[in-house]
Amino acid sequence: MTTDTHRVIRPSILYFGTPVVLLTTENEDGTFNLAPISSAWALGQNVVLGLGSENRTVRNLAERQDVVISLASPELWEQVERLAPLTGAHPVPESKRAVYRYEPDKFSAAGLTPQPSDLVRPPRVAESPLQLEARAVALNPGGEGRFFSVECEVVRVHAHERIVVPGTHHVDPEVWSPLIYNFRHYHGLAPEVGHGFRSETATVSARTG
Repeated sequence: MTTDTHRVIRPSILYFGTPVVLLTTENEDGTFNLAPISSAWALGQNVVLGLGSENRTVRNLAERQDVVISLASPELWEQVERLAPLTGAHPVPESKRAVYRYEPDKFSAAGLTPQPSDLVRPPRVAESPLQLEARAVALNPGGEGRFFSVECEVVRVHAHERIVVPGTHHVDPEVWSPLIYNFRHYHGLAPEVGHGFRSETATVSARTG
């Protein structure tokens, strides 16, 4: 019989290794909000975002559907962390006042560069190698009103040429690495250990290795 070496634990958070994305949305005055989140997942051409109900991003998406989802790379972790204690909500919600401060120009505060989008109004993050122009199609409340699951339809993908397999529309997994938020610590990807049976880039590592 195998001995069970597991323990029952009660972690305060469950960020068990999720990618960091930077969300750009439009404020009511035509300016733009930039917010980092670490709850995002993709299925087909849709991305689902997990957002706290008091976030400025939720309010913006409820009124204006356009959003840009810029995936951060590991070298951007310091810029992401500069954004972490900032909020675009004014006044700052009471539950956030002990930790967060209002900042209207988050691009400048983080040292990031806005880049015009093609099909939506909010700008992309120029330093991000992988940028998704999208529109929110559903905001679903959860957690007794504490958060929203926001379904977004991606309408255009921008990828830096260095992370694209030449002659294809495939992102090269040997080159591209997302920034991972792992129990409130930042990580990049470790070297590949294998690939799935449906991979369309399985020969990339053989060519470049």
